[in-house]
Amino acid sequence: MIAPGNSPAIPAQSAPASGWLKVDFHLHTRDDPKDCLDHSALELLQRAHALGFGALAITLHDHVLTNPDVFDAARELGILLIPAAEMRLEGADVVLLNITPEEAAGLRRLSDLSTLRQRRGGSVLMLAPHPFFVLGGSIGERRLVEHIDLFDAIELCHFHTCWFNRNRPAVRIAERFHKPLLATSDAHRLDGFGEHYSLVQAAADATPEAIFDAIRSGCVRPICPPFSAGKFVRHLWWIFVQHELRRLRGRFAKA
Repeated sequence: MIAPGNSPAIPAQSAPASGWLKVDFHLHTRDDPKDCLDHSALELLQRAHALGFGALAITLHDHVLTNPDVFDAARELGILLIPAAEMRLEGADVVLLNITPEEAAGLRRLSDLSTLRQRRGGSVLMLAPHPFFVLGGSIGERRLVEHIDLFDAIELCHFHTCWFNRNRPAVRIAERFHKPLLATSDAHRLDGFGEHYSLVQAAADATPEAIFDAIRSGCVRPICPPFSAGKFVRHLWWIFVQHELRRLRGRFAKA
């Protein structure tokens, strides 16, 4: 557990109205094998509890977090923590919720998601994250449309401003194919978690399957405010300078 003095400022946000569950299903911690991050899963849970979140998914890159201490801590805080991963398949990122490490390890191609769907049905949720952002593992329009039946929802990415918004084509695709939009924080820093999230119409003690069904049926409200110009620039600086320097230092330390 973290001491209050070490926690970043928590934004003043009210708890969700009765019958609505506050969720964020795209999150990273220092357990991530591909990123160099500061905050632990326990620190993330503490902040989530303070902000009134009811369900989370820690989506490490190509890895499912299974630490029982983290899941025990989530239960103690009244948070449903759903096993998940952000998998890169054929160069495209896909967020998968309620999967096992064995299932994640067996995925190589986007077509493998069809086999997973046939086996698991609605007990797994498939999200297309940041589908139209040029950098990273965005799936892009052609492949998103080609595989649209696999996806339960399309992500509204946190990284946008009033004048730069690659979510607009995601909204058009969602409307065209009647897919719900799910806002997430894709948080790689603790102070970046809490402002972007979704409200799902579900009970506080809902199962993952019940939450997924509510999302598929459109009972979801994405909360995705634009960045200010200053915050946008600071975020770019962190991505391309600070984080890359950390990764380089990590590589040299291992060499």
